[in-house]
Amino acid sequence: MAEPKTKPTDASVPAFIDRATPARRRTDGHRLDAIMREVTGAEPVMWGPSIVGYGVYRYVSPANARTKGDWPKVGFSPRKASLSLYGLKDLPEGAEILPSLGTYTEGAGCVYVTSLDDIDEQVLRQLIAIAWARADADSGC
Repeated sequence: MAEPKTKPTDASVPAFIDRATPARRRTDGHRLDAIMREVTGAEPVMWGPSIVGYGVYRYVSPANARTKGDWPKVGFSPRKASLSLYGLKDLPEGAEILPSLGTYTEGAGCVYVTSLDDIDEQVLRQLIAIAWARADADSGC
């Protein structure tokens, strides 16, 4: 099996966020880091060159049981176009409250937010807590 490309590194999370562009991504990135630290109680780790992750769980792909790996329980990336939020949308409990988040779009494995000001922080905190608890109780993806 091929070695996963996205895995934990020793890179500095604050330094990574400080390099994000535009400036709004830096501000939102630091704010999101603080929220995720508070909700999870975990210290962030860089996963590959561009994902800030909290915790780790072992996943098994529902499409192919031979596809396994480690992934952050929750995470984000302050990308130029939007914030990419990982781990928040794949559970029924999260799917139920996701429409209450505010202004967002969805990708295959993440939620995209243009600005934290456009979403309900309490709903975001609930989504993070749901994803964090799931990853503790279920190693499936």
